[in-house]
This record gives sequence, structure tokens and C-alpha cells, in this order.
Amino acid sequence: MTEKSSVKTLKFKLNSLLEITRAINNNQPVGVLLDNYVDILCNKLKIGKVVMFKHQNGWESILAAGVARQVVDSIDVEKDLLPFTEITFVHAFDAPEQNCLPGFDIVIPVYNNYTPVAYVLIGDIEEEMKGVSPVIKHLHFIQTISSIIVVAIENIRLFRESLRREALKKELELASQMQNMLIPDTEDLPRNSSVAMNAFYKPHYEVGGDYFDCINLGNNKIGFCVADVSGKGMAAALLMSNFQATLRALFTADISMEGLLQKLNTRVSDSAKGEKFVTLFMARYNYHTRELEYINAGHTPAILYDLKNKRMTLFPSDRFAVGMFEHIPFVPAGRTTISEHSILLSYTDGLVEVLSDTEEGTVGSAFHVLEKTVQHAPDVNAAIDEVIVTRNLKGDNNTVFDDITLLGVEFFV
Repeated sequence: MTEKSSVKTLKFKLNSLLEITRAINNNQPVGVLLDNYVDILCNKLKIGKVVMFKHQNGWESILAAGVARQVVDSIDVEKDLLPFTEITFVHAFDAPEQNCLPGFDIVIPVYNNYTPVAYVLIGDIEEEMKGVSPVIKHLHFIQTISSIIVVAIENIRLFRESLRREALKKELELASQMQNMLIPDTEDLPRNSSVAMNAFYKPHYEVGGDYFDCINLGNNKIGFCVADVSGKGMAAALLMSNFQATLRALFTADISMEGLLQKLNTRVSDSAKGEKFVTLFMARYNYHTRELEYINAGHTPAILYDLKNKRMTLFPSDRFAVGMFEHIPFVPAGRTTISEHSILLSYTDGLVEVLSDTEEGTVGSAFHVLEKTVQHAPDVNAAIDEVIVTRNLKGDNNTVFDDITLLGVEFFV
């Protein structure tokens, strides 16, 4: 190679690198970077065929110049290209049938941290021209510029992914703030001569499918509820928000608990189309008569502990969750009169998993933990605080895999 030719080659490489670098620094989109890449290889180096495969959640073709789509689709990267760990002349196989890439002459692998991230296939180089083809002389340059392009494209993808995640994070933060507005502040829960309430609520993610509420129904009555939407995340949170609005619209001092359940089932079934359902424990308490009406629809059993007589009552679950079926059978409400100073605890299955002594949470073991807790607690605040502290529910707890809700109601007589 003459000195003049060497200078010309060096100038070509520098200009090509400068062109690519300028496009990257100007934040040009992926399409522009690939156009520049094709221009260098096809127009300036006279390469007839160029294909690039890049790994991104699996191998995919991001560039195909001078090649029919069916040819590109016929290439299995895992089988046909991964065996190549360095620049390889595939047409140099002794037996033609060994060439798994007919129509291509060279495979150029692109590595990052010893891992293949892209493969460039080259075909139809000027083999009939006199002397050595420029492509052969510039193979390492082509590999270098291919690496620059691949890294730039990956950086663009990562940047866009970062922006998407940041936007999603902000959306989740806003959704979390809005959902927290739907959950009663424990400071606003009733505390009077008839009842005292306290609660703990912790979604596993930014938003959750658990829900508790207390509603002043008038006529010396209050209603309260603990509910759990099947599943987690945004879908569960949206259904929970819809359920909260529905419950507050339908729950009155006079509606029958059985009728309320049927209406809730219709609304949830219409909204969720059978894809999700809601388990719930809901109750209505009359300050004057001290009558407690309740329904447990597919939810964890609530417990009522008589502090004077040391007697525990379990409110077991009915088989039917709200929205599980378009129509559910008539479920009679339970009724009991609070005759002594008592504490009621209702909770979601997220707490069952934390309280269980086994890896797979069981209601029975969780019930025994709560039973012991409430037996030794002087009031509802102490009972809930005991669970929070002993199970480290407010800190980092690796045993928490679900939303957690615990509602306590203390009845005074």
C-alpha cells in the first residue's frame, strides 16, 4: 500500500468515525444512525448485503440492506451465529453444504464484556475486482464502527427505558397518593363512648388491592369493611377504588346486609367481567341496640374476643367472593349482640402469610397468633401495635409478599 493510499484510507476511517460520532452526540434517532452505517458500508465500501442482529430481550434483526426479508427470517442466531467468536469468512468452508449462511461471505461478531451483543453479516463484496477488496482490508474497522453503532443504539434504548420508568414511577406515586386519600386516616376513625377503632394498612407495591373503611351511616349506626381484591398492582388498585366508591354509595343505615352484598356483586361483576373478584368482611353496628350485623364473603375469618369472659368467637367465611360469579346464592347475614367489652379483628390474607409459622400461610396459624395477641392486649390500640412491632410490619420485612390490612374495633358497654 502506497503512502498516498494509506493517507486516503486513514482519512476515510477518520471521516466515517467523525460522521457517526457527530450523529450520536446530536442525539440522532436509531434510524439515522443505521442510515449512516449503511451509507459507509454500502455506498462507500461497496458492500452489497448487510444484515445486523442485535440482542434485546432475544435476538432480532435491526438492519437488512440488500437482503430479502425471508432470507433474514431464515437465520437462527442461536444456531447459525453464536458459534462464531471472531471475524469469520463463512464462504471458506470446504464443503458448500457446511455454509449455513448462503449468500453471505463474512460474519463479524460484536462483543461487550465477553458477551455477544450483535452480529453483522456481509455479502456480495467486490470479489472480481483486481487486488484485495477494500472490505477485506477494513474488516477490523467495520467491526469497530459496528461496535460503536451497537453501543449507541443500546444507550438510546436504556435512556428511553429510563425515561419510561421515571414516568411510570411518577404515575405510580400519584396513584399511590390518590389511593391513600381513599383509605381512612387512622386519626379519623371513630373513638367515642361506644367504639374505638384502629387500623394498619400497607400496600406491597406503590398501590394495592387491599381496602378498609368506616362509614357513618346515621341513625346511631356505623358500617365498616375490610376487603381484598384478587391480584396485585394497578389493576387491583383500580378495582379497589371502584369498589370503595360503590360501597359508599350503597351502604346505608337501612339497606339489608344481604341486599347490599347482592348489589355489590352485580357492580363488581359488571366492572371486572369475571377476571377479578373481591373478598370482604363487612359489618354494621348499632350504638343503641349493640347489634352487630356482618357478612364474610370469601374473606379471612374475623375474630371477636370478649375481654371479660375470655371468650373467642370466630366469624367464618362463606364460599362466595364478590364478583366471582355473575349471580351468587342468597347469603344470610350473621347477627350478634355485643354484651361485654370486646375487641373485633378483621384482616387480609397478606397478614396471614406474615403471621403464619409455616412458609405457606394458613388461616389457622394466623388465627392463633391473633388470639394470643388480643388475649393479652388491654385495648385495640395495644393489640394492633403488638402485631406491628413483633412482625416488623413498618420496616423491611422479607416475609411480606402481599398487601397487609388489619382493622380493629373495640366495643364498650
